[in-house]
Amino acid sequence: MEYFEFNNQTKFYSGKVRDVYTIDDKWLVMIASNRISAFDVILPHPIPYKGQVLNQIAAYMLKATEDICPNWLLSIPAPNTAIGKKCEPFRVEMVIRGNLTGHAWRTYDSGSRTICGVTMPEGMKENDFFPTPIITPSTKAEVGHDEDISKEDIIARGIVSAADYAVLEKYTQALFKRGKELAAKQGLILVDTKYEFGKIGDTIYLMDEIHTPDSSRYFYADGYEERQAKGERQKQLSKEFVREWLIANNFMGKEGQTVPAMSEEWISTISNRYIELYEKVIGKKFVPQVLSDEETKKRIEEALTTLS
Repeated sequence: MEYFEFNNQTKFYSGKVRDVYTIDDKWLVMIASNRISAFDVILPHPIPYKGQVLNQIAAYMLKATEDICPNWLLSIPAPNTAIGKKCEPFRVEMVIRGNLTGHAWRTYDSGSRTICGVTMPEGMKENDFFPTPIITPSTKAEVGHDEDISKEDIIARGIVSAADYAVLEKYTQALFKRGKELAAKQGLILVDTKYEFGKIGDTIYLMDEIHTPDSSRYFYADGYEERQAKGERQKQLSKEFVREWLIANNFMGKEGQTVPAMSEEWISTISNRYIELYEKVIGKKFVPQVLSDEETKKRIEEALTTLS
């Protein structure tokens, strides 16, 4: 798709998977593209309907959690587009984990029992539940990889004040609890996820997307205990299967490595997995919507006129 120009546009940023337009330094227009990234690298082929899936799951989840904390979202003028308040972002991502999976498991399996200053219990197996969910923050890197960081370092380095961090922690725990409840109703386990927050004045807002396959990992609840008992892999809905495919093809985003070729069949598989997650998480049939760039721009402009 092409990039747009809007009235009173003050900034434009094209990220790994989204294009973000700042309007009048007060509003953000966030377009979720069909680009897909893993290991901080944009893969060479877009995934059909991915932008719509992420945008609509995020909108659903933000609506379902707005009683917990304020959020940035104001409207969804197009299937892959959100408009909301521009916040001053905190330079950390609040990652919360209910199970020993992914990066936490790789850390644990290496012999370490500490992640982001949090001690993990001995005797755990991959995908086991933690006694209580753990928060493992990461710094938000402008370029390159995000980095693990402890709560103590965040406060000591002045990245977030102690008072604000206490609020971020409280919101993160409450949002994860709600996310797990919503997932359980659909026969899923919300395994881990991340939240991003920002400020307008003294008010802290939840920003960005939440509980989507790009920011979260889900297991199927049915059969979870049996699979754990047998040491089998958990059946999951997340982007992890893309990372696993890349690792199996000798790519982890490291220097000198080449992104493997993506067949049409594999691209279709990824698209179908995203749609499956939408239908499973939302509990409704996915309705593909494809708008022309012209129609998307028109709807955004109409939505923006109601804000000014």
